[in-house]
Amino acid sequence: MNKVFPDAKSALEGVVKDGMTIMSGGFGLCGIPETLADALLELGVKNLTVISNNAAVDGIGLGRLLETRQIKKMISSYVGENKIFAQMYLAGELELEFNPQGTLAERIRAGGAGIPAFYTKTGVGTLIAEGKEVKEFDGEKYIMERGLTADISIVHAWKGDAAGNLIYRKTARNFNPMMATASKMTIAEVEHLVPVGELDPDEIHTPAIFVKRIVAVDPNRKHIEQRTVRKRA
Repeated sequence: MNKVFPDAKSALEGVVKDGMTIMSGGFGLCGIPETLADALLELGVKNLTVISNNAAVDGIGLGRLLETRQIKKMISSYVGENKIFAQMYLAGELELEFNPQGTLAERIRAGGAGIPAFYTKTGVGTLIAEGKEVKEFDGEKYIMERGLTADISIVHAWKGDAAGNLIYRKTARNFNPMMATASKMTIAEVEHLVPVGELDPDEIHTPAIFVKRIVAVDPNRKHIEQRTVRKRA
């Protein structure tokens, strides 16, 4: 079975449709599947529910899909760097399911592990707990959180082979690996696509069994979220 596709659009064609739930990896602008997000923009799918730690920034990645109103709901943790995200939410144009960051990560991990729900102390006594089951363990209150799954996961890896084994680099490991396990189909974009057998098995973060489609992308396509430089003397 050939998993490698010539470009992001062809990797998504035939599997994405309106109304889907999509997990999108990355942290800030690090490790985001920007090329696949651009392909979603080109394909024009709409009414999407997107599970992502954040929505990138205005004009980049998921930020572009917000501009075209292709996303109807975000399940996220951090939204502070995206002005259009805030504008759409405050105007009632975007649904938002807000999560503490650790809770979001565990909800995704649980979904990938087949765990339908778990209990956590995070959010007890706050707006986060509204409408959720509260249970007591050893004299402490916990709220129940549901595991998360999706129709499709789009992830970005530093290196991968033609079978679909993936290696992520540094901060890109925050959400990409767990999202790769938590959907019906994972589509990966990789910066360096190598032949099968070239990767050290001990360095693989996502085994090939989780990945259905792969596309090679430009390794030099990088963005700086917050540019910080020293003042000239």
